[in-house]
Amino acid sequence: MKMNPSRQYLHIMLSLALLISIKGICQETDIAVNTSWDQERHSWKADWITHPTASVLDYGVFLFRNEFRLESPPESLVVHLSADNRYKLWVNGQMVTTGPAKGSFNYWRYETIDLGPWLVEGDNVLAVEVFNLGEERPAAMFSRMTAFIFQSDKSVGGDAVINTPGTWRVMENKASTPIPVSGTDVAGYYVAGPTDQFQADLYPWGWKEAGYDASLWTDSRRVGKGVGRGYMHGVNWMLVPRTIPLMESGEIRFDHVARSAGMEIPEGFLGGNKAFVVDAGDTVSLLLDQGELTVGYPVLKFSGGPGSKMKLTYAESLRKPDGSKGNRDLIEGKDILGYHDLILPDGGANRTFQPLWLRTWRYVQLDIVCGEDPLVIHDIYGDFNAYPFQEKGSFSSDNPTHEQIWDVGWRTARLCAGETYMDCPYYEQLQYLGDARIQALVSLSVAGDDRLMRNALELADQSRMPEGLTLSRGPSNIPQVIPAFSLYWVDMVHDYYMYRQDDEFLRQFLPGMEAVLHWFERRIDFTGMLGPLEWFNFADWTDGFMVGSPPGSDLGHSALISLNYVYALDRAAELFNWFAELDNSPELAHRAQEYLLQAERTRKAVYNLCFDYSSGLLSDLPMDDPTRNELYKDGVFSQHTNIWGLLTGAFPEDDQVEVMEKILNDSTLIPTTIYFRFYLFQAMKQSGMADGYTDMLGSWERMLANGLTTFQEGDYKDRSDCHGWSASPLFHFLSLVAGITPAEPGFKSVNIVPALGNLQLIQAVMPHPAGMISVQLERKGKTGIKGTIVLPEGLHGTFLWDKQKVLLTPGTQEIKL
Repeated sequence: MKMNPSRQYLHIMLSLALLISIKGICQETDIAVNTSWDQERHSWKADWITHPTASVLDYGVFLFRNEFRLESPPESLVVHLSADNRYKLWVNGQMVTTGPAKGSFNYWRYETIDLGPWLVEGDNVLAVEVFNLGEERPAAMFSRMTAFIFQSDKSVGGDAVINTPGTWRVMENKASTPIPVSGTDVAGYYVAGPTDQFQADLYPWGWKEAGYDASLWTDSRRVGKGVGRGYMHGVNWMLVPRTIPLMESGEIRFDHVARSAGMEIPEGFLGGNKAFVVDAGDTVSLLLDQGELTVGYPVLKFSGGPGSKMKLTYAESLRKPDGSKGNRDLIEGKDILGYHDLILPDGGANRTFQPLWLRTWRYVQLDIVCGEDPLVIHDIYGDFNAYPFQEKGSFSSDNPTHEQIWDVGWRTARLCAGETYMDCPYYEQLQYLGDARIQALVSLSVAGDDRLMRNALELADQSRMPEGLTLSRGPSNIPQVIPAFSLYWVDMVHDYYMYRQDDEFLRQFLPGMEAVLHWFERRIDFTGMLGPLEWFNFADWTDGFMVGSPPGSDLGHSALISLNYVYALDRAAELFNWFAELDNSPELAHRAQEYLLQAERTRKAVYNLCFDYSSGLLSDLPMDDPTRNELYKDGVFSQHTNIWGLLTGAFPEDDQVEVMEKILNDSTLIPTTIYFRFYLFQAMKQSGMADGYTDMLGSWERMLANGLTTFQEGDYKDRSDCHGWSASPLFHFLSLVAGITPAEPGFKSVNIVPALGNLQLIQAVMPHPAGMISVQLERKGKTGIKGTIVLPEGLHGTFLWDKQKVLLTPGTQEIKL
């Protein structure tokens, strides 16, 4: 009774949609926090369980098993489950799901799944692998102790009870041990967790199947009650429903064998159609090229070879002897440097290795030292794993490079999105707010899916410290604070306000926005600018800043961060005014007015103190600031500060074009990197110079020419080859070149103000909550334009070209100006 995988996936997705997104069914009465505050109804029927004797704090892999008999399997069996750190669930040997989605102790996620499709008549087995990666765990994982909880909505199998603890049995799987990964191993800062050493002779093969002899397994130990938020006393995990869909998964195959040593690899091996045998005592090495960067779980299938060693090394690209990467397609004179798994076969037949946690790779090197008996390698492939974004938007032009940038950018965006947005999938897997703002705008514009953005906004709000700031990244068990990233969170709330109509969702963030802005307000000194700031005041990884922090961030009077604050104040004021009108609240209206006044005071202070009349630009420090003379004798001017000057309206409107030209052309300014160029391009649009955007894509074109299949962290950085913020051209192709932007909150209407630059024609499609927006335009003569615009039902808007305005209505309309 095996269900088609695609139908299984659909069944899970429908179950999630019905059981999580819609209030009601079992969660409302049995699991979710109850508004009546009946303390008994805050608790689950199930308890958290763990191994009775093993350490619950250290690294460990534990297998939980429950076998029961069904004379007539139910069509539906809705269950809820979670674990600390992570779990994988199989039913009758078939993989069903993994989890829990990332959260924090106060918001610990659980999944709701309908197991009906996997149950059979007769013996059934629920098999769950729970692992805790201990002190080497990824920064994005938390742990109180190793534990597991499972609850069904109804009893099955007669007297069998599948709620934990029930009849669940457990064993510690000592086949897996951790291999710590250091920055030296991967040539850069790394916090994505250990890899695995897998000793096959210690693994209980067959434990997921019915009939396995589990007589030596032990009964589990209860370690706590399953409860949600609002319970009467302290608990280890406050359970809340998962709010994002399950990850997309699917088999992916390597493109080719880049090189091999020790034997010829048979044709058909990479397709899974032909095994090869390594003879006793032989050494073999295979370098496999996926053809493009990917993320997921590698799968290695093998037989025999007791006493052999197999090493899988993963890298985004190969490196030259000097550590540089060069063209990612070229392998001559390069070696692999990266984290690795080590597999020790036991001699058994049809063994499978899959690591506990995600791996990222383009290149995988399989090194084999065979023991005294031959080793058969049956297959090697990957199981892709990422957030299930669907590519609904599109962009193309008469410049074919733009389509390549789009494709590589979308792959970048996808690989940097899992259960949260991630800065990068190889090195950190952390959701930084500065990165996530850009990533969210990309996913809104291309996929039209706002769930990961909503998740990011809530996780950041839940990370708030007592003094008001959010953490810069989260979830993270290593706290880090970047004050400006809390401001980006405020901006991100405003982005959601413009693109989606959901007042109740947004309302929850008003207190947090106040807390963030009040933290900055308390640090305004007598000059009207921000004084000395604590924490890590990162702005950009440009060489002109000290460890990414601009002048004045630590000692005070940073024009850049002061204007960053102004930018957030203006957006907060708009939101507070919106809710003041909605709620008829004088208090909110007063707060909005305070923000506007503070923004104007700080804006004027920066301009009056930092404007340099000789250059016509803003200095990063006040012109008479003593630290300017001590640390920056020749003065200090950056693109960044002047970009903020444009975006906040600090410069007079009549000067904006001239200022933008200086930002673009003055080579003495501290330059932006790929990350902050997002704001450079926003400033170009605001100053009326968006037509220059298509000439500013040199960094992305160089990456394409260098064989990258995703966009890297920075122009000349050789750490991460896949960084979410570098996918920003997808947003700008749609919002700047095609010019599609919300004209009012909730995207209730649209502005289409194209900036074709040197292009002759464009085609763009962008998802909208009401449907799809389509723009097809072609230049007509020197200044004219013609084309077709299609708006979904209920959406009106305005098309603007060369000071000519056309009112847009739902449906198809021809443009000819």
